[in-house]
Amino acid sequence: MDSSLSNNRPAPVLQPNDKKATIIIWTVSIIVFIAVALLTKVKLELNLGFNPHIFATLNALINSIVAVLLVAALIAVKSKRFLLHKKLMIAAIILSLLFLVSYVCHHLLSGDTKYGDLNHDGILSADEKTLAGNMRYVYYVILATHIPLAGIILPFILFTAYRALTADYARHKKRARITWPIWFYVAITGVAVYLMIRPYYN
Repeated sequence: MDSSLSNNRPAPVLQPNDKKATIIIWTVSIIVFIAVALLTKVKLELNLGFNPHIFATLNALINSIVAVLLVAALIAVKSKRFLLHKKLMIAAIILSLLFLVSYVCHHLLSGDTKYGDLNHDGILSADEKTLAGNMRYVYYVILATHIPLAGIILPFILFTAYRALTADYARHKKRARITWPIWFYVAITGVAVYLMIRPYYN
């Protein structure tokens, strides 16, 4: 009997081909990174008939669900419920892809918002800085860690998933020890950033 089945682990879905997988994963990751970086610098002036910040709310909801899925998947794998773990992680990946689309839509349609900018003029006056207080620095510290980690997480996720799909569980576990905490941190700080910046949306 296949050892991947005998120990309750899912059978391989992909045949190992590390060279091809590496090229595909890095190509996809770089294309997505560049596309997101460029598109979020553009603002489209469209009359949508609804507040585009609804995408920010959707982003926070997705991040919240992903965080819950990641914790549930961790519990599942530690309980040796490997098939459940796989399903939860696939759901987290799909939601993260949906997040990317929603994130780009939000920035395309609403532009940037500055923390503390009460009058929405894009400039922080001395009074606005005073009203924002020290929480402004807390916000920027969280943002400064969230953005770069969010930018680099995709290849970590894809390489970790690849190891699982090829049933290379030893290396999957090794990569997951790095990927999981980064991914979880990105998800929860994404929610924190939203909750902090939301009062300043116009």
